[in-house]
Parts: sequence; structure tokens; C-alpha cells
Amino acid sequence: MFRKAVNREQAVQVYKYLREEGFFSSYDAIKNKLVFERDEEKIHLQLSIETCFVDGKMIALSEPYLLVLIQSGSASVGVYRQNECLRHKVFGAYMVRKKQGKSQVKYLKTKGKSRAGSRIRLASTVKFFEEINERLLQDMNAFSINRIALSCSKVLAPLFYGSKVVTPFEKTDERIISVPVDVKQPNFTEMTRVHKQMMKNELSTSDLHQLDDLVEYFDFM
Repeated sequence: MFRKAVNREQAVQVYKYLREEGFFSSYDAIKNKLVFERDEEKIHLQLSIETCFVDGKMIALSEPYLLVLIQSGSASVGVYRQNECLRHKVFGAYMVRKKQGKSQVKYLKTKGKSRAGSRIRLASTVKFFEEINERLLQDMNAFSINRIALSCSKVLAPLFYGSKVVTPFEKTDERIISVPVDVKQPNFTEMTRVHKQMMKNELSTSDLHQLDDLVEYFDFM
């Protein structure tokens, strides 16, 4: 895919132009993305984390939002408002078997939890998700959160939502969007990088000439 970052005004212009050119548009709320299709042509417009699409309009969000990045053994949670990180916390846990490099979650499905090392890793895993949810509860009590950007694998999701410390939002919460960025090991530096990327509205297509034509038409710089 060929990509081009655009500001909100340009994103609005692209939306109107493509609709006038006969493209059918659809909005994926989970991905926070607009998809334009016409015959064999397809163009994507990834909206920024602070932008939502309601009733055919791009709306800027003013309230803070959560960025939650979870992987086996590490996680980061941050509260942001536009370019400002209001608060953040990084979590770590002993969840990976050193020799095999396999997470305890996957290991339990095949080998059980009889050995002492497995029990230690399991206890660490349970505590890991409890601490994450405790922090999320604090953040959501302290701020009026209007969006939750979440990166959590299908393997870890049941542990996240099934923690004894209840996750302060449901899996089907309409505020949740997926993080459209490949996430490395979560820490503050990685969370900062991911947030910076998610602040962009990004136009993308598999046709370079099509993207070049749009860039030239709107004089994107």
C-alpha cells in the first residue's frame, strides 16, 4: 500500500471529492477507517485517534482518550489529549518461559500447570492483568474518556476481560477502536511512537498513480 498523511481539512476534502466522483463509502468503526470503492478501485482513509465519523461528518474529539497496548509480559496505558500525555504507566510480568520463549498463556493450553515455574508464571500473569485493570479503572474515574484505542491479541483478550479486577469497559464498548499500527514491546517510548502515528489521518491505496493524482489534485505538501 502507498500512503500519504493528510490533515483533517484535507481529509474532509478527499471524502467529499471521492463521493462526488461516484465512490461508494463505508465506515469501519472499530478500525476508525473510511473505505471508498468504485469498480476495481479502492482507497482507504485512516482517521486519526482524535477524529470520529458520525452521520457523514468528521468530528474532532475534545475529551481525553485512552491508549492501551498489551502483549505477553509487557503493557503500557496512557491518557492523552491531542499531543499531550496526561498520565501513563508501564507494566511488566514474568510470562515467558526463558528456554522456549513461549508465553505461559500458550504453554498452559498444551502442558498444564504442574511445575513450580509454571505456577509462578501463572500467578504473575494473573497479577499482570489485575494491575492493568486497576490502572484503567483509576484513569476512567479521573477523566471523561471518549475513546479507547486498544491493542490486545485474541490469545490475551480472555485474560484481560476475565480478570478478577473487572475491566472498566465491555468488549463491545462503542468507544473502542483498534490500534492500526504494528506494536513492538510496549513501553513509554513505543507508546509515544504509536500515539504519534495515530494522530495522523492517512490516505492509502495500492495504486501509486491514483495516490499521486490525489496528492497533485489537492496539492498535499
